[in-house]
Amino acid sequence: MDPLQRAPSNQATPLVGYNVATADNALLDGVRAFGGNHGADIVETLTPLGSLAGSAEAREHWHLANENEPVLRTADRYGNRIDEIEFHPSWHWLMTQGVGFGLTAEPWVSQSPVAHLQRAAGFFAWGQTEQGHMCPITMTYAVVPALRADDALAKQWTTGLASRTYDFGLRPPEQKAGLLAGMGMTEKQGGSDLRTNTTVAVPTETHGEYLVTGHKWFTSAPMNDVFLVLAQAPDGMTCFVVPRVRPDGTRNALSIVRLKDKLGNRSNASSELEFNDAFAVRLGDEGRGIRTIIEMVSATRMDCILGSAGIMRKALAEAAWHASHRAAFGATLADQPAMTNVLADLAVESEAATLVALRLASAVDHLNDPHEQALRRIGLALEKFWVCKRTPFMVAEALECLGGNGYVEESGMPLLFRESPLNSIWEGSGNVNALDVLRALGREPESLDAWITEVGSVRGEDARLDAVVDEVLTELADLSDVEVRARRIAGRMAVALQGTVLIKHGDPSVADAFCASRLAGDWGGTFGTLPRGLDLAGIVARATPHLEN
Repeated sequence: MDPLQRAPSNQATPLVGYNVATADNALLDGVRAFGGNHGADIVETLTPLGSLAGSAEAREHWHLANENEPVLRTADRYGNRIDEIEFHPSWHWLMTQGVGFGLTAEPWVSQSPVAHLQRAAGFFAWGQTEQGHMCPITMTYAVVPALRADDALAKQWTTGLASRTYDFGLRPPEQKAGLLAGMGMTEKQGGSDLRTNTTVAVPTETHGEYLVTGHKWFTSAPMNDVFLVLAQAPDGMTCFVVPRVRPDGTRNALSIVRLKDKLGNRSNASSELEFNDAFAVRLGDEGRGIRTIIEMVSATRMDCILGSAGIMRKALAEAAWHASHRAAFGATLADQPAMTNVLADLAVESEAATLVALRLASAVDHLNDPHEQALRRIGLALEKFWVCKRTPFMVAEALECLGGNGYVEESGMPLLFRESPLNSIWEGSGNVNALDVLRALGREPESLDAWITEVGSVRGEDARLDAVVDEVLTELADLSDVEVRARRIAGRMAVALQGTVLIKHGDPSVADAFCASRLAGDWGGTFGTLPRGLDLAGIVARATPHLEN
């Protein structure tokens, strides 16, 4: 054989041919714990999704969708304004699968008592194929609880949004087999300070209908069929339903100014929009727009946590796979003590994020339970702050486990790294969520009660967790300069909630490592500094993916 044609030795093969769902022990633990008697049914539905997500075909579409970015076509060849976006076929393949697995709004019309947990597990697993296309999937899921502020509008739109058919293209909604939704809140002069919005809505002679004029600074997925938009009505900030096609079948007055040139998430079209007397229907009361749209924001924050946890798991899987298939200095990388510590530490971070995300998602299946809803309210702000902010550090360390191989685009690790900061920024950056925790604690005392009840459910089982809970309560007893301490408080509350979920439902070795490092502080401030006495090899073995038979 020509030596130039000889297969390279000591190189890990690409991680394909594995089941993203069933090869993930933390995901299975969470589904079984929170799904109860329905856990096995959820695993059964996840199996085909996980198999496709771990296929070579899906991996190829991941790369192609990001190498061939969406293109804005503002006008046709005759100069007619069209504001259309062209996507690579890989984008459409990914969307077809994601919508087809029921990851959009189906849980809101499902009769299953665990519909939202099942969807969350699927979102977590399928999102590991490619992260950009999950944005329109998220918003389509998240819009429904906001639409329920108006029974007629909810009835008009929900069936199409809950469809399992991906039907791309600009047509009247009643002519489409499936619909997608988006959201426009922030403007160039204010960002998160929505009170400074200048977009104006003028009532027409038809009750509930308005004409909207203004702009939105950051609207993802402008090719979707309908948007929730904030605008200033006569009685204040109000939420509106703005379709891309007017009731008479003509194109609505939405212009796409440009697509954003982003660090990551490049397969997804994020845009600046302008409205010029765009047709809109009021959703909720005038002056109550932020309260109305916050239901959508809460649901998108849930997906930010799930998405970041999925990125963590994808990065961990790639690192553990590589390290278990490459040798150096006389031993497999995964068996080298320093690398074992790094991989175990990454696994602890990933499992904590996975379980707490599924715990919060399961609360959506219990909308009539006051404790579950109060915990969801405070938990979303806590874990949106913490999990999403931990993700870039975690992915950077996982990339380093591949050495130079991880720094090249073919590995996929640079794609993950560029994606990793996104969820911490969108739907409220770190400070917004940390301050939201304080607002919830001040305005909704039931939120703190729910957190205390939840972490108190394992009181006495681990002294390290008990100490952190006591620390938080001491911090909250003194409200002077509390905003300066907002991040500290949110972070400690978040890790206490993660520790609770791990102690109750996680692997004992992982829970022990988490409590020793994240709670007790026996940790060097970077990954790979777990203390002695832990089952590091067992944690790594549990986290390493295996191929399907």
